[in-house]
Amino acid sequence: MIYLLRHGDAEVGHGDDAARRLSKKGERQSLNAGRAIAAMEITIDACIASTRVRAIDTAYLACNALNLVPQPTDALRGGPFDASELTAGRGDVLLVGHEPDFSNEIAWMTGARVKLKKGGLAILAQNTLHALLRPADLELIADRG
Repeated sequence: MIYLLRHGDAEVGHGDDAARRLSKKGERQSLNAGRAIAAMEITIDACIASTRVRAIDTAYLACNALNLVPQPTDALRGGPFDASELTAGRGDVLLVGHEPDFSNEIAWMTGARVKLKKGGLAILAQNTLHALLRPADLELIADRG
């Protein structure tokens, strides 16, 4: 399984886009994502995240509930990437990154045309999109867990 988590809501950019931090809303979205994954009893073997500040912060906040330490990579920093290649041999992997890269990868892998919301989660396996969860969905799941 491959889990794609888009970074949470971020501050408005006033300079270096890569240095933008999460807003309070983004921090909450990130925590909820991790809590929701844990509440769904999903086992994640590894987390790989973009090196941009808002993405790596999202990964650390989400992974707190999953007892994982994110591995930063420039491969998710922006632009096309190969999720299958990036996750090969790692088991079930949570990728944390950006749009439109994630939606493009979902379309390439599954044929599904989606737009992943900030703080949203897509679940893929064997070229099938199994779930597309909005931040509000993840919050509900987290609160029930």
